[in-house]
Amino acid sequence: MVMEKYQQIWLVLGTLTFFALSALADDVVVLTEDNFEKEVGQDRGALVEFYAPWCGHCKKLAPEYEKLGTSFKKAKSVLIGKVDCDEHKSLCSKYGVSGYPTIQWFAKGSLEPKKYEGPRNAESLAEFVNNEGGTNVKIATVPSNVVVLTADNFNEVVLDETKDVLVEFYAPWCGHCKNLAPTYEKVSTAFKSEEDVVIANLDADKYKDLAEKFGVSGFPTLKFFPKGNKAGEEYEGGRDLEDFVSFINEKCGTSRDGKGQLTSKAGIVESLDALVKEFVAADDDKKKAVVSRIEEEVEKLKGSTARYGKIYVKTAKNCMAKGSDYTKNEIERLQRMLDKSISPAKADEFTLKKNILSTFA
Repeated sequence: MVMEKYQQIWLVLGTLTFFALSALADDVVVLTEDNFEKEVGQDRGALVEFYAPWCGHCKKLAPEYEKLGTSFKKAKSVLIGKVDCDEHKSLCSKYGVSGYPTIQWFAKGSLEPKKYEGPRNAESLAEFVNNEGGTNVKIATVPSNVVVLTADNFNEVVLDETKDVLVEFYAPWCGHCKNLAPTYEKVSTAFKSEEDVVIANLDADKYKDLAEKFGVSGFPTLKFFPKGNKAGEEYEGGRDLEDFVSFINEKCGTSRDGKGQLTSKAGIVESLDALVKEFVAADDDKKKAVVSRIEEEVEKLKGSTARYGKIYVKTAKNCMAKGSDYTKNEIERLQRMLDKSISPAKADEFTLKKNILSTFA
């Protein structure tokens, strides 16, 4: 019952988070040499971050700045913008930018900047913008997809042999833990649609006994509890989003990217590849025999691969029934659907089908 409750919560929060995160890219205005003076110094105040893509401090600020942009999206008197100084060196030089990130406020009707010197978090930035721009905006909160562990639910969640679980043991006062938090949230969001994968954390300062039980002596400590080893394995990989995503994909057999979208490898069953090639090359009168062999191979599959196998069989039969253009037309149709605003579940469904269809193309 408890796990069912978690799954329901994850589904609701995951859907909300998807729509919230989908909007982030548009909420911070991308400023360039062409549009800077059209957007800044006009009829609204502007907070502008001058950044470099390779800058570590800029990467750390990014999720906070995105939250700021989302929160001020409906504030017509304020613009939240950013400038890539690698691409627009002359623009950054014009405004005296010599280090990254540099954050400057441009009052309404002015191109004379005022440098922001405060803390680099969404709340402090919002307070500054509210004071300078005469607004009263509060930071919008995005629901978390990280499962919060306690002494009451630890065993039920982490030791569940049907789940692969990554656990961060952290302490609230730990600086490295605070730095990791936005990345870890992105990891949880990327895998929120994977029912067998759980991204969780535990306040090891509060639950010292559990931390000691698993040999935690420093923070943050990350341990992976796969379905087949509930003693836990030390996570020793990097702490960038790409590092975590690669680790989970390798260990859990998933195929997600950092945005949570399925990759082109998702749904592909290697054991069926040779048969698909044989099917594509076969004459029409021999294709039926190959389909029978594909069905026999699919019967041996288990878990999610068995579900993918059924798509292979259906695709092969449709190719026979609908002719040589079926694969091309169906791939194009699915891509049109993917280009629309659809739910994460539908996006997964269409991507899986498209990937499998591509093996028949």
